[in-house]
Amino acid sequence: MASLALALKEQLRSGHQDVIAAFKVDGKPEKLLIKLRQNVDAALTHAWRSFHLPANAALVAVGGYGRGELFPHSDVDVLILLGSAPDAALQGKLEELVQLFWDIGLEIGHSIRTIDECLSESAADITVQTSLLEARLVTGNRKLFRFLQDRFKAAMDPQAFFQAKTLEMRQRHAKYEDTPYSLEPNCKESPGGLRDLQVILWVAKAAGLGESWRKLAERGLITPTEARQLTQKERAFKDIRIRLHIHAGRREDRLVFDVQTSIAETFGFKTTETRRASEYLMQHYYWAAKAVTQLNTILLQNIEARLFPQPGSPQPINARFNEINSRIDIASDDTFETTPSAMLEVFLLLAQHSELKGMTARTLRALWHARFKIDGNFRRDPANRALFLKILQAPQGITHALRGMNQTSVLGRYLPNFRRIIGQMQHDLFHVYTVDQHILMVVRNVRRFTMTEHAHEYPFCSQLMANFAQPWLLYIAALFHDIAKGRGGDHSKLGMEDARRFCKDHGLSKEDTALVVFLVEHHLTMSQVAQKQDLSDPDVIRSFANLMKDERHLTALYLLTVADIRGTSPKVWNAWKGKLLEDLYWMALRVLGGEDPSTEHELKNRQEQARTTLRLYGLPDDAHERLWQQLDVAYFLRHDAGDIAWQTRSFYNKTDSNAAVVKCRVSPIGEGVQVAVYVKDQPDLFARICSYFDKKNFSILDAKIHTTRNGYALDTFLVTEPAFANSYRDIISLIEHELAELLEAHAALPPPSKGRLSRLSRTFPMTPTVDLRPDERGQYYLLSVSANDRNGLLYSIANVLAKYRVNLHTAKIMTLGERVEDVFLVDGPVLNNPRSQIQLETDLLEALRV
Repeated sequence: MASLALALKEQLRSGHQDVIAAFKVDGKPEKLLIKLRQNVDAALTHAWRSFHLPANAALVAVGGYGRGELFPHSDVDVLILLGSAPDAALQGKLEELVQLFWDIGLEIGHSIRTIDECLSESAADITVQTSLLEARLVTGNRKLFRFLQDRFKAAMDPQAFFQAKTLEMRQRHAKYEDTPYSLEPNCKESPGGLRDLQVILWVAKAAGLGESWRKLAERGLITPTEARQLTQKERAFKDIRIRLHIHAGRREDRLVFDVQTSIAETFGFKTTETRRASEYLMQHYYWAAKAVTQLNTILLQNIEARLFPQPGSPQPINARFNEINSRIDIASDDTFETTPSAMLEVFLLLAQHSELKGMTARTLRALWHARFKIDGNFRRDPANRALFLKILQAPQGITHALRGMNQTSVLGRYLPNFRRIIGQMQHDLFHVYTVDQHILMVVRNVRRFTMTEHAHEYPFCSQLMANFAQPWLLYIAALFHDIAKGRGGDHSKLGMEDARRFCKDHGLSKEDTALVVFLVEHHLTMSQVAQKQDLSDPDVIRSFANLMKDERHLTALYLLTVADIRGTSPKVWNAWKGKLLEDLYWMALRVLGGEDPSTEHELKNRQEQARTTLRLYGLPDDAHERLWQQLDVAYFLRHDAGDIAWQTRSFYNKTDSNAAVVKCRVSPIGEGVQVAVYVKDQPDLFARICSYFDKKNFSILDAKIHTTRNGYALDTFLVTEPAFANSYRDIISLIEHELAELLEAHAALPPPSKGRLSRLSRTFPMTPTVDLRPDERGQYYLLSVSANDRNGLLYSIANVLAKYRVNLHTAKIMTLGERVEDVFLVDGPVLNNPRSQIQLETDLLEALRV
């Protein structure tokens, strides 16, 4: 037996290698799948016959192996079918057989059953039923196998099977976030992948409608063109899955970032100046998945109609469309051919009629095949341009309509530049959607600001939108804000010209066109000013307000900015960024209203508000004076009135304290903990505090550093950590005690750790940058750094600044997914020496590298 196992193992290994080698030469996935299956068939047949099993037994392939195809590292699922229950001797022999299957190197999934047991298990488990649906005889009693097939077919309930498989598919889609556009899709399980194609063939076979795309076309469920398309997409996904298995040397169905470039290169894709090889591969993948998703919908609706015929007479909507069973249906098969504008009209009707659940399969198919009618003449037709604007101006259903238009390729055909970014990846470490999906997500976010049922999410945005005339202009700006991604050059400038052309073509007024163009050109401006510039500087606010021109431009840009940041990744938005944007909005609005953003005016305003709050605390009217005498104008401009009042209440009677004082509170913005430190100043104080937060794995969102006139540091931090929400009280007590104790100890700074990068950052590393330049007044320097995010990064930066005795005044910590872009306001003697400044920048770059 040992010699047989070795011989079969070598036969399998040699055959497997030969098949892989042949595939690398000819690149034919179907040939590989069949040859690998034949290789295993031969080994299993040899093993089976060597055991001289009873005549009334059969070895049956099930699952994917039963389908007649085997991927390089897939499991081999077999059923040992018996005419009757085995006795002890036969059971022992069968166990030895299964052990042999393992010994020859196969990943075996096996079951030993009689026909009755097969039917019983099939009735109880949809997975077993599906695997038996694809059963194939490998060797043994053919008559017994046919008897199983006959009884299985007789027991099959096609309607129940259809419902179970479609429910199973919906659950699987939900697991993968209901999108084929995941940046790391599973080519087998994700929506639009191989499994979706298999579901169609399973339910069709169970219903006796055919078991191949050609057969389904012959039965009229799909057209010959659709059959060819499905065959092509299935072949493409199989090809990718084969290459994944070969590359990984194991079963691997996920196109993770680590392997995308390697797989792309096996297809011949090359990296260009503007795009990676992996981006070309993934765009092809997404286009294929999009087509499968569309055809899947059509086919399943057609099969459902055969299995569950619903009597229903068409109810006319207009001359071109009817309503059948709550779905919109074309009045005739050639509706879109004879009236191409109906391809836009159907989406307008869906937006106008909330009772309609979608389109019939007949409508979807006709739309799919007629989409090529959307050409230059179609786009220039004034009637079609008016229809497209009506969709954007509809009172409801806009997001659903645009997503449907994208799914059916109507949107990309109508907006050719949008078509170029369908399925385009963004390796900027913070967008987690393809460009087209991000754009539609931003449109959705803007749209939700208009809906009362979502007002609780962002009340201020909903309040602003309620008073904003023509919100559809924001939808146009959202559609175009990233439409020029991947072309090279400034996508804001290129997209601005696309938007200008669209507005002109669609007859928008000069005023409306100017607003849309402004929004596309400046869609990044507000976030950059809020997160990277000093909002305590009146010149910054004045300059930003002048750029906005008026309240309408300011409000529109604020709404688009919030929607855009929210549409990049769930990780990117936080309450702190929301506060920065809202603060900038109000400060700019006051300037636009005629208020002078002078230092003196702002100082008096904040001090008066802080005194009012202090009186509410029950403090004497003069309680603040002792502390405030030690604070300069910069302190009051960098803190809002609420923070000034809280810090004054905490430290007003400790101005000459010999011990470090640490006070914490839950941040008023509703996220994170505010930490205020009052201690005699020391050169490495910021680094020391950062080392504590680093040790605790706290993320620093903001830091304000201030030195009082009497030589004390009054530093404030906003820190967060996922577990805070469940234990704020304990966290606050812990920080106040431990941080004060650390600052009193004056121990040597621990060496910075080289924290590990995330897998995404390792796959797409960014070159760290350091930019150090004086501000406009020459009083301070602005230090900007960008790098892949990792634990301990801020402490590494602080350690370098401490080494060079650089004084830190503010720190804006901007984390964008897996990337950080931090801005520090600094000064110090070393910055006035060009040679020392270069050395500082060099050391900072070294600290940013892993």
